[in-house]
Amino acid sequence: MDIYRINTIEELLADNTYPGRGIIIGKTPDGKKAVAAYFIMGRSANSRNRVFTEKNGEIFTEPFDASKVEDPSLIIYAAVRQYENNLIVTNGNQTDTVYDGLKAGKGFAEALESREFEPDAPNFTPRISGMLTFGKGDFTYRMSILKSADAEGSACNRFTYDYAPQNGLGHFLHTYVCDGNPIPTFQGEPERIAVCNGIDEETDRLWNALNEQNKISLYVRYTDLETGKSETRIVNKNK
Repeated sequence: MDIYRINTIEELLADNTYPGRGIIIGKTPDGKKAVAAYFIMGRSANSRNRVFTEKNGEIFTEPFDASKVEDPSLIIYAAVRQYENNLIVTNGNQTDTVYDGLKAGKGFAEALESREFEPDAPNFTPRISGMLTFGKGDFTYRMSILKSADAEGSACNRFTYDYAPQNGLGHFLHTYVCDGNPIPTFQGEPERIAVCNGIDEETDRLWNALNEQNKISLYVRYTDLETGKSETRIVNKNK
């Protein structure tokens, strides 16, 4: 078994109809850019009634048809925000928790200590988060998952991963192993995944790998490590 194998997105999502929400962070093969991506999927009409919108460089989930919103509490939030040299990407309103924590002088993991998995029994959807911290000509990144310790949601287990970027390598963290009832929570470390040099190729491959029926929106951001300039793509199924 090659534990250092770098998988493609197609391999990791083959026949997987519902990985849920997912975060990918990594570095392009040429070593020139930082990669951050986030996608959302949905099974219910309420979850599928969403789009990504960009406002002042921040990414939000918003209802596609406001008249059809049933419960906005877990589906409407800021998914991507930036504080100083830190880019925060999460699958819920803990984006704001990390942002406020950094502003108060806390670290990434410390800021998330006040949060736990989502209160959506019996799934107890984990909260997944990532943060890229940019320095002079390079960056580091962290990923976190907060998930239920058992089927009853009686306690929260917290896992944080710190990475030194390597050319061509990304890490992929998603909320669920696959579809189910209840939906099984992601297990193990973030998966090793190949990333592309070009943002359009990366966007196309990610979007095409997601299940056609359940995918909703995708956001991809490439940041040039020399200039600090970013390029973004948003794909929304609802148009």
